[in-house]
Amino acid sequence: MVMLNSRKTGDLLTLANGIALVVLLNSLASLYFFRIDLTEEKRYTIKPQTKELLSHLDDDVFVEVFLEGDLNPGFKRFQKSVRETLEEFRIYSHNKVKFIFTDPAQAQGEKARNEFMNDLAAKGITPTNVIENENGQRVEKFIFPGALVSYDGFETGVMLLKGNRAKNAQEVLNESIEGAEYELANAIYKLSNTRRKKIGFLRGHNELDSLQTASFRSALKEQYEISNVNLIAAKNLQRYELLIAAKPRTEFTPADKYRLDQYIMHGGKVLFLIDRLEANMDSASREDYFAFPYNLNLDDQLFKYGVRINPDLIEDRVSGKYPIVVGKTGDRPQIMQLEWPFFPLINQYADHAITRNLDAVISKFASSIDTVKAVGVKKTPLLYSSPYTRKVTAPVKVGVDDLRRQLQDGNFNDGKIPMAYLLEGSFTSLYKNRFAPEGVDASAFVEKSPSTKIIVVADGDIVRNDVNPRDGKAQVLGYDPFTQYTFANQDLLLNMVAYLTHEDGLINARTKQIKIRPLDKEKIKNDRGFWQTLNIALPLLVLLIFGISRSYLRRLKYSRF
Repeated sequence: MVMLNSRKTGDLLTLANGIALVVLLNSLASLYFFRIDLTEEKRYTIKPQTKELLSHLDDDVFVEVFLEGDLNPGFKRFQKSVRETLEEFRIYSHNKVKFIFTDPAQAQGEKARNEFMNDLAAKGITPTNVIENENGQRVEKFIFPGALVSYDGFETGVMLLKGNRAKNAQEVLNESIEGAEYELANAIYKLSNTRRKKIGFLRGHNELDSLQTASFRSALKEQYEISNVNLIAAKNLQRYELLIAAKPRTEFTPADKYRLDQYIMHGGKVLFLIDRLEANMDSASREDYFAFPYNLNLDDQLFKYGVRINPDLIEDRVSGKYPIVVGKTGDRPQIMQLEWPFFPLINQYADHAITRNLDAVISKFASSIDTVKAVGVKKTPLLYSSPYTRKVTAPVKVGVDDLRRQLQDGNFNDGKIPMAYLLEGSFTSLYKNRFAPEGVDASAFVEKSPSTKIIVVADGDIVRNDVNPRDGKAQVLGYDPFTQYTFANQDLLLNMVAYLTHEDGLINARTKQIKIRPLDKEKIKNDRGFWQTLNIALPLLVLLIFGISRSYLRRLKYSRF
């Protein structure tokens, strides 16, 4: 006979109710998926745009990451973060993202290992040389901090180690951790995107040709449809998501300006890459060479949109180098690379998704930009010169012989100078309250644009790649053959295009921030003894207090009988 009022029965019923409640809560939780990130900077939370991409994948994505093997603590932290990011990708893609970690050095045989590493380098995953001291000896290791992403029979390489190389190693790794979500998500987007947006390169004003912009065009073709556009001949400019003016050098006609203006008034976006002065290194060897302004006939139009490119050149003490002949050793010329102030090295950026955690960018013959009043337009400076600069107003003498002269630091005191602006908002037409040019169809004239975006960069050569004189092929944009360093010109321009063409797109994943919380080494040194004593003595003291208290309570309890 079961005694319903017995203590044993009550305990069993309580246990049964508890089990039933747990089962019910689990059943309800399975119907509603959620994750809680308790970190201050939300390091385990991926952006809504990334979640949207992952939730609509039609096929499985396979990611092979080459961060495995004998890694130092910094790269192990990087590996752990990439693994955590991919685990989030797997969850939000409903297990369509699959990943493994591979050690490239584990290939069987030296020949197979070298072939494998060369294949990775050809796919854009270049090795990083890490030098460490182990047991008092200098050890050199090659690490491939990248991944191969495969989708629907196609694959692409992704470099995960990115950041401002002017910072220390730990800061670069931290910036790479911040950017891992964007790099991986962007690779998946490139492979899975079937509806490619159209981008047009303006032609007809002596812009840079296809070979001079081949590197940038090749990178764009991975995500967009690219074509050349003549403003007058094009029947429907609005089918282009973005127009790019890559260093025009001849005048825009009134009809060109009108069509460009109305393209913007209908919501179009434009990336202006403009040289204000005609300066080039081919003529810099002449003693009488001066740089004069181009007559592009765009000043009033840009002024109306909110900016003015000044007729000057920026000289910067933080600059790229140029090789010149400084003497002879016997019959052989002696060549030395000297800093060339007309090649500002850009390493000062706005805190913006376009420029966040970006490495240095090399510019050539850049000008300064001022802003002017434009109602309804937000102006964000993206690029700055270093604080040690000066502006030289046209005409500007440009001569390589000046490289040999000792530059006076006191002359470079104009401070940080803006060299690029992002303009966002509703723009007013240049032709508001004005007659349209002759010969154009003004029947669909619009005087105020919807919310749209324009970027103006006061350097046309920022998009220009060098051409190898031996084989006539284009080199990677930003590559300096003298220092063999690749600057971040291409990354910068791709970020600009992504921001202009994708409303609230994946580019916003670049705003992710993860804080470094290093220990205070000086405080550790001074307070080391205190904390060691505290960590040893405090647990023992707690146990002692607990034992005495328990003994006292037991004695008090049983002394009543």
